[in-house]
Amino acid sequence: MQILFIFLLLCRHKNRLNVNLVIDIGNTVAKLAVFDGDEVIEVLRGSNHSLDCLTMLCNKYPIEKGIIASVITLSNTIKKQLAKLNMPILELSYKTPVPITNLYKSPQTLGMDRLAAVVGANYIFPGKNLLVIDAGTALTYEFIDAKGQYWGGNISPGIYTRFNALNACCEKLPLIEKNGDTPDFGYNTETAIRSGVIKGIEFEIMGYITLMQKKYPDLLVFLTGGDKFSFDTNLKSIIFADRFLVLKGLNRILNYNVK
Repeated sequence: MQILFIFLLLCRHKNRLNVNLVIDIGNTVAKLAVFDGDEVIEVLRGSNHSLDCLTMLCNKYPIEKGIIASVITLSNTIKKQLAKLNMPILELSYKTPVPITNLYKSPQTLGMDRLAAVVGANYIFPGKNLLVIDAGTALTYEFIDAKGQYWGGNISPGIYTRFNALNACCEKLPLIEKNGDTPDFGYNTETAIRSGVIKGIEFEIMGYITLMQKKYPDLLVFLTGGDKFSFDTNLKSIIFADRFLVLKGLNRILNYNVK
């Protein structure tokens, strides 16, 4: 039975016609994804200095091409790993053609993860005014309008960045974990920090959404990244959570350049 399953799985992989490798290297981790067309087949997380699972993915799937985006300088290890691949790899930069209009005034300083996120959101909901929020090491806010024009965005510290900053800059404040009680007002130092950080971010996000809704009543919001938040029930209907949004955007950019 197990042999039959493996045989069918291999046959399924062989029948894939448009298999892409997508690599997103962030400040903390690297994500490697395999796409069949627009479908996410597998996603793995690992070190952002060595893509240890790269060979395994390439042996497992009939990958034809790939794209890599990084917010840090690629390590020599990763450069050597990519050079050994028997496929074209597109390294995303501000010079790479993208299927949106980029109005950012310093495109050479724009994080490629930010660019990929708005491309992914625009691809999923074309013709819509979109606020894209990525909650990772940094908390970013991006706006792309219904015409596919990316106007830019803002960058704010993420949850763990805020926890670490309080611990590093304030001698008597401890470094605490994200998980735990978050009362409206902390009853000890631990809950005061946790509630201050998490609720502060939630209020910040809701403030951005409210601001943009006044300008664009039909606004839709994408929330991606590793952190989750609670929102007012009036906002939940316009918020779409997609943890693979950046990866989907990178896959879209790869296919756009191949065509």
